Amino acid sequence: MIPEQGERDVRVVVVGAGFSGLGAAIRLREAGFRDVLVLEKADQLGGTWRDNTYPGCACDVPSTLYSYSFAPDAGWSRVFAGQEEIRAYLAATAERYGLAEVLRCGVALHGARWDPGAGRWQLDTSDGTYSAAVLVMATGPWHVPRTPEVPGLDGFAGPVLHTARWDDSVDLAGKRVSVVGSGASAVQVVPAITGRAAAVHVFQRTAQWVLPKPDLALSPAFHQVVNRLPGARRGLRASQYALQESFGYAFRHPGLARLLEAGARAHLRLSVPDPQLRRALTPGYRLGCKRLLTSSTYYPALNRPHVRLHATAVSAVRGNEVVGADGTVAETDVLVTATGFRVGELPLAGSVHGTDGRSLADVWAGEPQAYLGTTVGGFPNLFLLLGPNLLGGSTSAITVLEAQLTYLTAALGHLDRSAGRALEVRPGVQDAHNSAVQAALATTVYNTGGCTSYYLSSSGRNTFAWPWSTPRLTRRLNRFDPAAYVWQAPSAPLPAARTAPDDSAPAPSHPQGTGRPTR
Repeated sequence: MIPEQGERDVRVVVVGAGFSGLGAAIRLREAGFRDVLVLEKADQLGGTWRDNTYPGCACDVPSTLYSYSFAPDAGWSRVFAGQEEIRAYLAATAERYGLAEVLRCGVALHGARWDPGAGRWQLDTSDGTYSAAVLVMATGPWHVPRTPEVPGLDGFAGPVLHTARWDDSVDLAGKRVSVVGSGASAVQVVPAITGRAAAVHVFQRTAQWVLPKPDLALSPAFHQVVNRLPGARRGLRASQYALQESFGYAFRHPGLARLLEAGARAHLRLSVPDPQLRRALTPGYRLGCKRLLTSSTYYPALNRPHVRLHATAVSAVRGNEVVGADGTVAETDVLVTATGFRVGELPLAGSVHGTDGRSLADVWAGEPQAYLGTTVGGFPNLFLLLGPNLLGGSTSAITVLEAQLTYLTAALGHLDRSAGRALEVRPGVQDAHNSAVQAALATTVYNTGGCTSYYLSSSGRNTFAWPWSTPRLTRRLNRFDPAAYVWQAPSAPLPAARTAPDDSAPAPSHPQGTGRPTR
């Protein structure tokens, strides 16, 4: 149950109510950890699928992979589900598993500090103070919008819309719209607004590799057939997972990326008849060096007579004019910044303080590191979900998440069997792991592809990507090794760690911790 004022000691506090936070709450409760609280600063759950409501927003992996393995959705309306449908899935899953009793929306975490005497995290929130034995950060890498640093942007004469902070009250009909950016959100929003806007200017600092996206409607009849055929849905998921992993294999062996590039070049050639526009849209780096994009509508949108590609960065904004670095000027009524997120900066890293009083941000100094992307030396009983060096150009975020949740529940089980002691990863173990990660990344397309991406820190260190296969990642996270940690007993007793599972909680759809491929 949600603690009332004065009942502030909680076994596990999870920060964030997106895919990661909701999944953590479900898996922890199913494992018998009933004393769990989820804090969400927004007024409703959903994470990135709550925040990103721009036209055309959708998943870029097949819908059949985009659900928890313990709560599969068999009724997606399209091959690639849209934002609202995914948000509705999260809401329905939260309701199915009774998370209302542990979810506190509208409560922001201002700071967290480890108390070594009590062996607990002391949390300062917008709802007062809490104390937690275990802190799980589920804030996600796609959370803090990246705003372009352009002179004059603050003085733009019209509305400025970041794709992650869309305002539906702004009517684009008949307006001149400039879009800054050419990444994942841009390739979705540009085709979605060209039918309404009088003119669309797309400012592209860097050309992107784009593969076709077979986004077809999935009729009820399709789902009926698949559900009736034994093993059909499992086979469909497995084949789509294998396709995603084949991309990852190519990214780890850059020579094979040329095969994917041939497909992307063919897609560009068939979609864009103008040779000058094709040249502007052709990247000068290896496919996979940046996030892989898929769209069958972006290139056709750029062919429309009222849409113009500016193959240049934006250098300034003057009143209602957007000025390119090449001197081109676009008269603009609405400015859209499709510039993504501060992926390498964990939200709240500057507010979480460990054993020596330093924050995560201070310890990392711009280069996030963790053991298996999950635990950090100097921060006992802290777990990061979708942390550093766990994802990649094709890795399923939900596969990684569920493997981490298996690791999390195993770690808390060891804490219980050790009389509730604190655990902290050994510095040597963390350093050895990260050295191996960086050595393996050195030959991947992420590091050698010849581009600048959010995978890399300002010094050039790759803080985002996992350099091996997804099965290898799930195997590592499916085995918790107590020897990798220092175990310390707090001087003050902890509250009861476990209670019997609630009989009213839904049973899992299938066994947990199998590393089953999902996205």
